[in-house]
Amino acid sequence: MTTLRTGEDATLSDAIDAGAEALFSVQRPDGVFDYGRDALTSTLGTVGAVAALHFADPVGAADLIRRGVAWLVRTQAGDGGWAMVPGEDSEAGPTAVATATLHLIGDSAEEVRKGQSWLDGYGGLEAIPHAEVVAWCRQFYGFAGWLDPREMRRFPLELALLPGLYRRLFDLRAPMVSALGLAQTRHKPIGRVHRALSRLAEPNAIAVIREVYEHEGGTGGWCEDAWVTGLICAGLARAGVAPDMVAGAVGWFRENANEDGSWNSGPLDLTWSMYAAGGLLESGYAGDPRLGRTKDLFLRLQQDRPFTAFGCPPGFWGWSGTSGGWPATLETGEIVSALCHLPGQDQAESVRRGVTWLTLQQDTRGSWGLCVRNTKVANSGPCPHMTAQALDGLLDSGVPADDRRVRRGLRWLASAQRPDGSFESVWYRMHTAGTAAAVQTFAKAGQADLPAARRAREWLESTRREDGSSGTGDPADESTVEETAWAVSALLAAGAGADSVRPGVEWLLARRDPGGGWPSARVNEYVRHVSRYANPALANGLALRALARYRAAIR
Repeated sequence: MTTLRTGEDATLSDAIDAGAEALFSVQRPDGVFDYGRDALTSTLGTVGAVAALHFADPVGAADLIRRGVAWLVRTQAGDGGWAMVPGEDSEAGPTAVATATLHLIGDSAEEVRKGQSWLDGYGGLEAIPHAEVVAWCRQFYGFAGWLDPREMRRFPLELALLPGLYRRLFDLRAPMVSALGLAQTRHKPIGRVHRALSRLAEPNAIAVIREVYEHEGGTGGWCEDAWVTGLICAGLARAGVAPDMVAGAVGWFRENANEDGSWNSGPLDLTWSMYAAGGLLESGYAGDPRLGRTKDLFLRLQQDRPFTAFGCPPGFWGWSGTSGGWPATLETGEIVSALCHLPGQDQAESVRRGVTWLTLQQDTRGSWGLCVRNTKVANSGPCPHMTAQALDGLLDSGVPADDRRVRRGLRWLASAQRPDGSFESVWYRMHTAGTAAAVQTFAKAGQADLPAARRAREWLESTRREDGSSGTGDPADESTVEETAWAVSALLAAGAGADSVRPGVEWLLARRDPGGGWPSARVNEYVRHVSRYANPALANGLALRALARYRAAIR
């Protein structure tokens, strides 16, 4: 293991410089730190596209369907399952929908048998620890004829008559729920009252889908994501409504099909770039002209129109590419913080608009969720990690710690602490990410000595391994670069001495790859506890931040 006992500063500086250049090596001319070549090919995206095309244009898109099926067959794991990202450990959700889709299309009986066998060994759909994922899987089982329509969970389309309640109940899933609910009115036996109410609500449900479609420029895709687009297209096609959007989706699938027959999940242009920028800024690269291109990217992709389908005002950032994506507190808070640390004054108005958006999106309870205010939906409702990043954005922009927005946010954060002292993070696995984010935010607000902050710090310290690394806190899980870097950075922010985190820094230095960067792990949650993926920009940005923060501490 690399030792930092002698020549610490030089060792760290060399590692930081090499890590920075590794990050810059993937930067595009438009400022995006692009890790798409490693992260986007998706089982779920391919399943969504194949199923949608089967319902929307089975003859005209027969070539795409055939190639998609062949890709699914090739990427089935030896154990019979599929992961969201091919080559990773099999996961129940992707396996269930891939198996059902192959059965729907036909000609893959052996692959279907192996997929069903894997699911039986897992415990079936009921063993999936996420009710929403079970509901989506049951939709595909219905497509395949494995479930009687009467057994399907009913999407209460009539709630679209109450737009505010509809948004809070379904948040960013509202377009998908609307499309599948429209299909249910044609295929699921329902009572006369529900049927009449659903018919009344149809124009509102279609309007929700169209609002998102048109907000993104009518490209044919939703969220630039084949899985999301597939769910919506399949629902509309089966319902026999909105033929223009169905035709647009079919064209989008053809335009975005990969040569190998697969489709991708949505690009993460802004997510990759904000984490890369965060690490580079802490490492002393604020004035580097290459980072100026990323600043321009942030300014260009801030959204100037309200996202009416989710009730969001303008001023936000999302996670994806050309259109800036759907609204996201995580990205908005992080990008506001990045802009506050970049040189120049041309970002001042953009920061102001971002702070206004965060202010308007704060829940009445003091927390923040993904994009719909006051929702409680799993994966999108109030989240300690998102709340911490929103508070960081406010504090970095100059909002004082005694401001009501900050006080309410910190109070909610303390109330959300788990009994063992840790915090949740709905978009990252288990609890190290959320706990580290909360520790850092308490410290930034000058509240590092609050009981909640102390207990969170103690959790991070107690769950470190003997070699200084961190994982989920569960001894059975391996340590990762991301979780080790989160813990080191947070502890230093809270005032821990350099000696106490040195083993973690040494561990990070020893994990560098030959190109100067760091390996990424599947710590990012596509669906909490169900489907995960790796984000190289996150690993490299966090590692740089941890080393830079340690270097500042020893200086």
